[in-house]
Amino acid sequence: MNLPRFLFPVVALVAAASAHAEITWLTDLDQAKAVAAKEKKAILVDFTGSDWCGWCIRLKKEVFDQKDFEVAAKDFVFVELDFPRGKKQDPAVKAKNDALAKQFNIQGFPTVLLLNAKGQVFATTGYEEGGPANYLQSLKKFLKNNNEAGVKKFADAAAQEAKQAELNEALDGVIGPFIDKKDYAGAEAALAKFMKDKGVTGEAATRMNFNARMGIAMASKPGDHEAVIKLIDATLAKDSKSDFAAELKGLRERVEKVRDQQAGAKK
Repeated sequence: MNLPRFLFPVVALVAAASAHAEITWLTDLDQAKAVAAKEKKAILVDFTGSDWCGWCIRLKKEVFDQKDFEVAAKDFVFVELDFPRGKKQDPAVKAKNDALAKQFNIQGFPTVLLLNAKGQVFATTGYEEGGPANYLQSLKKFLKNNNEAGVKKFADAAAQEAKQAELNEALDGVIGPFIDKKDYAGAEAALAKFMKDKGVTGEAATRMNFNARMGIAMASKPGDHEAVIKLIDATLAKDSKSDFAAELKGLRERVEKVRDQQAGAKK
């Protein structure tokens, strides 16, 4: 059948719209890996608390459920691993999800992992503001790491974070008793000795020093925004170009905003 030429654009639009079918969320990672291997796609895994986690609910409503997000189906197979508190869940599903949360060291919700078809993680994210457009842009950027180098880079970073977490826990045990006794000078001395004994250097040392001193400052001068800003500035004076420095600059802006809001409320 020959169609009138004026109908061609309409037909093309309909075809384009139908190309982005509604996203199907699987609940089994092994099934997703099989589909991803067959279709040559990556896997997006959403660890969520669907009936209690506010940020999870927002991510689903603002991004995943939006029609504009469906284009992501050309690059990803989608998996939802739910950890509800109110609604009933099959015990076998719960056990499997718990095992995966432990395997991937999930620390909070929502956590979104991007995996290759073998189930290897190459990136992680969570809730992001900006709706589908912003999220799609982030996923496009992350997809550049869907290769052996990206998987290795992520694994190395995860191992470093795990080591850092162990050090932070050990440090808390060292300086915590001094803070509890309000011996802040003793806490500072214990911090310096710990860093020297453990040989922590580079950005890891900067992070640990800042976080520990932040804890000391908040304990000794609770609610003192100027003390926090002073600590941030002192840290930035030694390191202004690292990823952590960028985080601190953002933190400084937020602390200033809270300080100014509180000052305005008192007037």
